[in-house]
Amino acid sequence: MVLKFALSTLATALGLLVVDILLKGVVIANFPAAIVAAVVIGLINTFIRPIVALLSLPITFLTLGAFALVINGLCFWLASILVPGFVVKGLVAFILGPVILSLASTFLNNYFTEKGAGITLPGANAAKELADSATEASKDLAQSAENAAKEALEAVDNK
Repeated sequence: MVLKFALSTLATALGLLVVDILLKGVVIANFPAAIVAAVVIGLINTFIRPIVALLSLPITFLTLGAFALVINGLCFWLASILVPGFVVKGLVAFILGPVILSLASTFLNNYFTEKGAGITLPGANAAKELADSATEASKDLAQSAENAAKEALEAVDNK
């Protein structure tokens, strides 16, 4: 759980650096600022964005979802206000910044997930073996239940 959060934060921070390179209106002062911004963006997207999205649902519906770009831009801009060393200037950065961030961080998250980030956790093999044996036990239990149900149906049909 902690590793997943750390990798997701790292992917978002690296995504912010990509946005900084691609858009002149987004400035990240340094990597620590990118890490803090990634955490703040995650918190805003977790706690504030759902409320704003719910309250703006009618206008989002009327604009066929285009207003969601504005909501994303607002959250992105709010994070820039809260984090020193992270600046968002201009409409293009406001709208395209979150889109590019989403694409870059999604790519990086998928990469980390696919490659496993080269990290092997202690006990990971034991946990996998336990999960595999639990899966086998549940399959055996399901087969037993299916056989019992068939026998019960046959008993009812024979009466």
